Amino acid sequence: MAPEKRDYYEVLGVPREASKEDIRSAFRRLARQYHPDVNKEPGAAEKFKEINEAYQVLSDDEKRARYDRFGHAGLDQSDLGGFEGFGFGGLDEIFEDFFGFSTRGTARQGPSRGADLRYDLEISFEEAAFGCQREIEITRLETCPNCRGSGAEPGTRPTRCPECNGYGQIRRAQQSIFGSFINVSTCPRCGGRGEVITTPCTMCRGAQRVERRRKLSVDIPAGVDDGMRVRLTGEGEAGTLGGPAGNLYVVLHVKPHRYFRRRDDDILLSININIVQAALGAEIRVPTLNGEQKLSIPPGTQTGTVFRLKGKGIPRLNRGGRGDEVVIVNVVVPTNLDASQKRLLAELGKTLDNEARPEEEKSFFERLREALGI
Repeated sequence: MAPEKRDYYEVLGVPREASKEDIRSAFRRLARQYHPDVNKEPGAAEKFKEINEAYQVLSDDEKRARYDRFGHAGLDQSDLGGFEGFGFGGLDEIFEDFFGFSTRGTARQGPSRGADLRYDLEISFEEAAFGCQREIEITRLETCPNCRGSGAEPGTRPTRCPECNGYGQIRRAQQSIFGSFINVSTCPRCGGRGEVITTPCTMCRGAQRVERRRKLSVDIPAGVDDGMRVRLTGEGEAGTLGGPAGNLYVVLHVKPHRYFRRRDDDILLSININIVQAALGAEIRVPTLNGEQKLSIPPGTQTGTVFRLKGKGIPRLNRGGRGDEVVIVNVVVPTNLDASQKRLLAELGKTLDNEARPEEEKSFFERLREALGI
């Protein structure tokens, strides 16, 4: 009588609610431990086979569902055969994971896209708000103008690689516990190109590209913010073997403004007024991104009062209109009064309510959050 099969979850040492990644990790750990090429103890091969069988079932959603419902009786022999469900996507990944090589064929090297580049650009608050055009200078790899990217001196041509006969691959027969197989690797002589350069270009020395310094114009749209990127398509490094160029990404860094702070498309401005202006009201001038503008302060204005100047904020990026300028008033109490000013204030104080009491209204920060909608 054949021995009773162990529970597959028990074989892999995982709970029944284990995720696919947990099951995969458990299998990889146990497979390395019991692989016959690593573990020479008696019974290791059978243990290895049992681990593989458990993984083939539990890593497949349909098989796992049948096993969870019916146990081993819900599976047929086709569910357990072959190595393609071995846990690494078949023999290719098994060999690569355990032995460091692969049976997968590698195609002859073709066109390769150039690398993307990054350039950090500092701009002013106003340039970010209204947009601008800036010139930058970068260093990048460009297609060699002498050999036009072939790597060979003009008048000569690359020749077929004698090592791989132009295939870009080396195929070698090898033996393993699974039998003989063909190991395919990139040709070390031509690097997968299938060709070798006998007379390298005198300018790029066969590298196909040369380093050049270029000046480029960058159009920065209105409304950009700190950390945003502007992409210049095709302005990165040149590709090889006719491949496309990469892109250049200009990362923007907006310098802080002396007065303004930004919140989305609005700008915040804190302005100081004296107690007379606050008590009697006044007309003051406040800075905006478009120059100074008049602002009427009504009588009795308190510290923390918020005024909103419509359409005086940041232009909305790729949309119409602008945000607002939010002006927050701060009433400044004088500290260096002369005798005459002190006497006048003292006379005023006699006519006012001098009783100190806790404030029952909303705090300054609550009023500010409410005014800003945050």
